Amino acid sequence: MSKFSENAALLVMDLQNGIVSRYGDKQDVLLPFQKAVEAARQHNITIIFVRVAFSEGYPENNSRNKMFSALSNLGGMTVIDPGTQIHESLKPQPNEPVVTKFRVSAFAGSNLEVILRSKQIDTLILSGIATSGVVLSTVREAADKDYAITVLSDACLDADPEVHRVLTEKVFPRQADVLTVADWIESL
Repeated sequence: MSKFSENAALLVMDLQNGIVSRYGDKQDVLLPFQKAVEAARQHNITIIFVRVAFSEGYPENNSRNKMFSALSNLGGMTVIDPGTQIHESLKPQPNEPVVTKFRVSAFAGSNLEVILRSKQIDTLILSGIATSGVVLSTVREAADKDYAITVLSDACLDADPEVHRVLTEKVFPRQADVLTVADWIESL
C-alpha cells in the first residue's frame, strides 16, 4: 500500500486569484496543480486548500511585519475579496476545506493543525505559490511538527526560477521527499 493513503493530505496553498494572476501570461502554469488535485480525488486523499486573507480592518496585521503591514493602507486581501478566493480552475469540492491563514506558513493563525489532527493526518503533500514563501515556511514548520512531507516540485511556482531550483534541489530534500506530480501519481 502507498504511504499516500488515508493518513495523507494534499495541501494546495495560495492558489488564490490574486496570486495566480501574477502568472497569468503562462497558460499551462496550473496544469500540475490540477493533475495533483485530480489524482488525490481519485485516490481518496484528503485535499485541503489554504489561502492567505485578512479580516476587515486588518486586525491581524502589525506595522513591524514587512510583508503584510502595507495591506492596511492598500486595501484588498480580506476574506471576502475576490483576490483571496481559490482559483476557479481548482474549485474546492464541498468536502474539501479552505483554510485561511494570516501569515506565510499554512499553519500560521489557521485551523489547519486542528483539521489534520481530527483526520489523523501524518503525511503532507505540498504544492503552492510561492516556493520561497508558503511552501518553504510550511515545509519548515511541518518538519518541526514531525509530519512526513512530500513536495511536488512542478506544482510549486516562484517568481525566481533559481530560488525555486535551489529550494527544491538542495534545501527541501533535507526535510522532505521531492517528487514531480507525475512521479507522485505513479507512486499512488
